Amino acid sequence: MAQRMEETSEQRVQDDFCEKTGTFLGTIQRIIYPIIFLFILLVGLALNLAVMWILVARIKRWNRSTIFLFNLVLADITWILCLPCLIYYHFNYLHWIFGDAACKITRTIYHTCYYCSIYFVTCLSIDRYLAIVHPLKSLRILKKHQSLLISLTIWMATSISSLPVTFLAGTQVCENNKTICSLYVFSEETHVTLPYSLISTAVGCLLPFASICYCYCSSVGELRRVEMQRLKKRNLLSKLMCSALVIFGLLYLPYHASRNSCILLRVLTPTMQLAIERADALFFIEMAVCSLNTCINPLFCFLAGGDFREQVCRIVNSFPPFKKWKFRNRRTVCPI
Repeated sequence: MAQRMEETSEQRVQDDFCEKTGTFLGTIQRIIYPIIFLFILLVGLALNLAVMWILVARIKRWNRSTIFLFNLVLADITWILCLPCLIYYHFNYLHWIFGDAACKITRTIYHTCYYCSIYFVTCLSIDRYLAIVHPLKSLRILKKHQSLLISLTIWMATSISSLPVTFLAGTQVCENNKTICSLYVFSEETHVTLPYSLISTAVGCLLPFASICYCYCSSVGELRRVEMQRLKKRNLLSKLMCSALVIFGLLYLPYHASRNSCILLRVLTPTMQLAIERADALFFIEMAVCSLNTCINPLFCFLAGGDFREQVCRIVNSFPPFKKWKFRNRRTVCPI
């Protein structure tokens, strides 16, 4: 009897993934996903490799911001390198040919790099807040070797916390011999996926978002009293914080809300298939849009890194059309 119930549960999981390939949800995955992933592979990889080259080849002395920037770009590049398999998978009518291990690794890498990206964006915001609002205190609170230790801790913590994805995700064989690389969000083991998703949302999204909000709100009043020569730094801080808040508001928060809704509907109303399908469709769209953060994150390198921004300005001013932006005192003005 127990074996029969187990087989029935396994069949429901299999059907849940297989049925999505022939519906509107499958259309989203076969058309929208590969186009967005191809765009990210071309544009996002080019931008992040350019940032990586500037950080490694042009900046000789690294500081706290440089360390966080490097790790942010490293997380984005790591996930982008997994895209060729996903692009082929979605163009191949959702038929995974790379094996179960590659499916698990791909899903786990996405989860790990996604939250690493969030944490490093948060670290950059906190670092700029400390550097401008509390410049002297920040030298004692956050040193370069401590920034390196924080980065290593983030990588280790997110990698360990992503291990459940390795067990929840995997390949499923459909009746037509098509192999699906499943997402843990659609698993029938909601007693595991729901608390896991909620904890990931609280620790990996809401907490960083609250930290950035606190830094931004605390810095507004403080920076109103700074002298005029620090006006440029104040404007850069405001742009950095606003960019982080906008990204959280448009990308990270809707993604987590849609992901939790998919799992929660499976728990509360498992028979309402129409509501579940709509929630799944919204989640697929949010996941595709949220993947564009790899193309947006290089913006933080320009806003957060003073040395990086200086190197970009020098490169831009080396081109003939922009040489007129140079002052007589040999200081370079950035035209961008």
